[in-house]
Amino acid sequence: MRSRIVILLACSMAFLYLFNSCKHKPFPAPTYGNFPDDVGVIFTTKCAVTGCHDAAGSVNADNLRLDSWESLFKGSSHGAVVIPYSTDYSSLLNFINTDSTRGLVAIPTMPYMRPALSGEEYYTIKNWIAAGAPDKDGNIPFASHPDTRQKIYVTQQGCDLMAVIDGESKLTMRMFHIGVTSQVESPHNVHFSNDGRYAYVSFSQGSAVQKIDASIDTVVQTINLGDGEGGVVNVHPDSDKVLVADFYNYELWKADFTTSQATRIGKNAFSAPHGIASTPTWDTFYVTSQYGNVVYRYTPGKLPPISNILLDTTQPASTGTGGLYGDPHEIIFSPDHSKLFVTCQHTNEVRVLDAHNYKVLAVLPVGTEPQEFAIAPSKHWLFVSCIYDAANPTPGSQGSVYVIDYTTNQVVNRIYGDFYQPHGMAVDERNNTLYIVSSNVSQTGPPPHHVTVCGGKPGWYSVYDLNTLQPLNKYRYESTIAPYSAEARFK
Repeated sequence: MRSRIVILLACSMAFLYLFNSCKHKPFPAPTYGNFPDDVGVIFTTKCAVTGCHDAAGSVNADNLRLDSWESLFKGSSHGAVVIPYSTDYSSLLNFINTDSTRGLVAIPTMPYMRPALSGEEYYTIKNWIAAGAPDKDGNIPFASHPDTRQKIYVTQQGCDLMAVIDGESKLTMRMFHIGVTSQVESPHNVHFSNDGRYAYVSFSQGSAVQKIDASIDTVVQTINLGDGEGGVVNVHPDSDKVLVADFYNYELWKADFTTSQATRIGKNAFSAPHGIASTPTWDTFYVTSQYGNVVYRYTPGKLPPISNILLDTTQPASTGTGGLYGDPHEIIFSPDHSKLFVTCQHTNEVRVLDAHNYKVLAVLPVGTEPQEFAIAPSKHWLFVSCIYDAANPTPGSQGSVYVIDYTTNQVVNRIYGDFYQPHGMAVDERNNTLYIVSSNVSQTGPPPHHVTVCGGKPGWYSVYDLNTLQPLNKYRYESTIAPYSAEARFK
């Protein structure tokens, strides 16, 4: 009897073993490249196929990979193709669209030489971008560490937008509307507060100055300048005040975001004011008169509050007429505030002034029509954009960036790159990079890779290594119309 029980037990165990060994182990669910499933199945089965936007094929597809969410947000050789929350400026949508009633249609249609995506598939991707383009776990690109993330803001002067560049990836991470009216107000100049919490932007064709929360990339306050129009913004180092040059009305405006009030300064006293430099205590200001031979010294509370500083002491204190003298455009202090540097766009030079006695210390020839400054204190370098420099040997390019050692008052380098009318620049010393913005507003400039809902011809930005002054890559990070002013959030 006992032996029979043992045999039965052995047979039962053998049966269970055979039964379990015949059961198939479940296959893991597909992850579709870390995209949400409905989006990922489109990208990974219709776009990231052999020879197209996979790891191998992307070399011949503008370096754009669509086989994973992480790869998509490394962009292409034309920059970001998907900008979270921004369907209007995500160029990928244009290339997968075959119906102009849905939006812009770009050629060639993608997937290339394959059946077009259906309307349902197109809207699946569009709705995903509108929701922030999250990964399968709901993570939004570039959303982490909002209070400390390095960003570069670039005004889009042709369509009232602010482009936000992520300092780490170098891609446009957000695009948001600024301005007050439905008309193009031309955002002219942007500057961050010293702590990087806020940015302030003015409009050359609008009567407002706006405050932006840099953690959420959103306008949080607007101050109207009455009948004024904004130019360059100078930000108080420790408080919520800005000084704005009103180029067209020959005056300055002080906007106080604590009280939401704007005060007019010197009606008709500043001829064509543009650049502004201030002392650390914000009690003395130097303002360029863009047409002539004068920098104004403005000292509120003193008599007289406005006096003239001659850039060229051999010439008269002329203002109001361009093309006769230096025509100073922009002005900046050296970091120790011992010197003032001024771009003279008519005479193609940078003049260096002693900030105490205003003696001209140096006259530095640079490229044609010097415009803006950007400074790299760790290198002792001052960058100068020369918008129409025809000496650029790069085929199809125009403009240059000169490099000045501000300790020795000497030009130490010049950058001729893939530019067309470079204007704004930004130094990001956190990531050891220099951004150079090509406005590309001339009809003779190169055509864009793609257009946007703004129409027109987009410009782009290039990224340079701050150590070598060589481009990080050959990418043109395309933007919208007339990208103009640029600044990094944290210096």
